[in-house]
Amino acid sequence: MKKACYARQMREIDRAAEEIGGIPSVVLMENAAICAADELKKDFPNLADKEIAVFCGKGNNGGDGFAIARHLYNMGAKVRVFLVCGNNFSGDAEINFDIINNMGLDIEAVADAEGFDYIIRAHDIVIDAIFGTGIHGEVGGTAADIITAINENARYTLSVDVPSGMDSDTGEICGACVRADKTVTFAAYKIGMLKFPAADRCGEIVVRDISIPEYIIRGQDASVNVTDAAFVRDIIPPRENNSQKGDYGKALIIAGSRGMTGAAYLSAQSAVTAGSGLVTLGICAELNPIMEVKTTEAMTLPLPGRDGHIAASAADIILERLNSFDAVLIGPGLGRSDDVGYILERVLKYSKIPVVIDADGINAAARNMDMVKNSSCPVIFTPHTVEMSRLTGYDKDHIENNRFEVSEEFAEKYGASILLKGHRTLVTAPDGVQYINITGNPGLAAGGSGDVLAGILVSLAARGADETASAAAAAYIHGLAGDIAAAKYGMESVTAQRVTECIPDALCQILQVEK
Repeated sequence: MKKACYARQMREIDRAAEEIGGIPSVVLMENAAICAADELKKDFPNLADKEIAVFCGKGNNGGDGFAIARHLYNMGAKVRVFLVCGNNFSGDAEINFDIINNMGLDIEAVADAEGFDYIIRAHDIVIDAIFGTGIHGEVGGTAADIITAINENARYTLSVDVPSGMDSDTGEICGACVRADKTVTFAAYKIGMLKFPAADRCGEIVVRDISIPEYIIRGQDASVNVTDAAFVRDIIPPRENNSQKGDYGKALIIAGSRGMTGAAYLSAQSAVTAGSGLVTLGICAELNPIMEVKTTEAMTLPLPGRDGHIAASAADIILERLNSFDAVLIGPGLGRSDDVGYILERVLKYSKIPVVIDADGINAAARNMDMVKNSSCPVIFTPHTVEMSRLTGYDKDHIENNRFEVSEEFAEKYGASILLKGHRTLVTAPDGVQYINITGNPGLAAGGSGDVLAGILVSLAARGADETASAAAAAYIHGLAGDIAAAKYGMESVTAQRVTECIPDALCQILQVEK
């Protein structure tokens, strides 16, 4: 699993690699150039017949560009290097500039952007090595004009480390920013490329190892991780031959009300499909006959009801059974009655198993957050931005602009894990460790999608994984299933049911099991 780092952390990693690891910085630059050229070759196997424009700044990002230009030239490509910010170089950048200058590469200083619309269109590939992670303030002048010309005219753009013009910490656009087809970044993700609006400028993000030892990266104690298949694979225990259904988690789901039985069904079915040994759906008694027909693999637990939703008196029945399960999900489609709040408060007070709070469970908790402070069990919230606003009192814009900080503050304050949904879903543990999810697509913005995610999450939590890890893994599986559904049906036709049906494909891909 890769780390996501702030600019100061990457500077410290680079420094430690040289001073502690004994790796000269020029070697790291050379490795970065080799990796970038290799990634370009994946998209263009025959580089010998390509015309490539390499736009370089004056710092280390420009130095990367000079070294990349050398490798591409040696591969037979027709390479032109454009100096966007003058020719006053130092250190490793100067070394690599002198090399390509001595080799006789075509190098041109850019005085202004006039004529560059044509020049860029005349090239097959643009390499963006203008600004790296250390950019400050607004991009203006010739650099901004060149970035605009690249965005408007390039056939294909590869950005080196980060797209030039993005703040690598905040994800803000610094006046002008390259829109890349692929970004090759080194050693770790940069936090800003996983935030909006910069996330939309990176294209495909590839993290490449440039020989910095793992102990140096880990030594920074970076608390932000990017979830990957290997992480998910590690928290799903392999199935033993000598086992039975009780060995794979018993999940209880309290969900559904009149008009919202679909939420109950989707959460239960996704829990079953994600691998739970036993799933029990607690539903108000009047709806139980419907759910017994609808759910084949999940069992049902009829509960006292009132006006089409679960009544407060159901709490006693739930508590009698609660600790015979391994995890419980409360909320999908329950409705906003006071009964939900009473049941949730009792469960949090007496449960010894992880409690996943979703949808109407979140709305109930938001009215009385003391129940969370007084809980006796691990708690996992799964809000979207509006629900997070109810939980915290912050407005939506503040949350969207400060997702990392708001999540960390909430998790620490209430001692709960939180899965803040959205593109780049963010999972935060009470100790501040965070996981960013990079699977998924806008097709998942459909009714019932959150119910599917909640079902996957309670399934993983019931199998004994740490609650925060379960949330991070669930987000990855859900997003990957959504990607598979989008590829199969088209993004506009992704539905919650189709995402559920694609969970097996996602798990096969993650676990590397052939269907």
